[in-house]
Amino acid sequence: MKDEWVIVLDFLPNGHSGRGRLEPIAQVIGEKYFSLLEIVPRDDTKLSLGDRVYVGEGTREKIKYIKRSISLGDLTAFSSSEIKEVIKDLVREEEERFIDFFNKAGPISTRMHSLELLPGVGKKHMWELLGARKEKEFENYEDLKTRVPLLPDPENMVVKRIMIELKGEDPRHRLFALHKKREDERM
Repeated sequence: MKDEWVIVLDFLPNGHSGRGRLEPIAQVIGEKYFSLLEIVPRDDTKLSLGDRVYVGEGTREKIKYIKRSISLGDLTAFSSSEIKEVIKDLVREEEERFIDFFNKAGPISTRMHSLELLPGVGKKHMWELLGARKEKEFENYEDLKTRVPLLPDPENMVVKRIMIELKGEDPRHRLFALHKKREDERM
């Protein structure tokens, strides 16, 4: 599973200083699987924060190649300061996808439900969510907040969970970010 579209977090027109050959680099995050990558744009291509760029199979209009997969620790200071806001935007734009998670999430084991992996969801909220969705599936974030009134903000819970997964704080359980650090690759 690979991201086909990415969002630019930072663009370094001269690459990383002090790291071998100088070439333009962009740090990006995948729209679907939240992969963190460094990409090399085509000659004379300038990228900006928030640009949506195709990195999937086939012809890539703006990208020469994917240089490498990176982790949060590899991000520039600017990328680090922007990543949470970009993830918030993606979670807001992909509301249907994340509401589908709330509607279909199942147990991980006999003692733990995948809903409990969301920050702020314990047994009590889990049972409230399961009861409310049994009556009728959730339609959107607002519907979820209305029908489970003491639940923390669902958008924020998803953003926090994605950040936990990107930080590698819970490597055994992945709900949204399927990113794995791989060796450098040229695609």
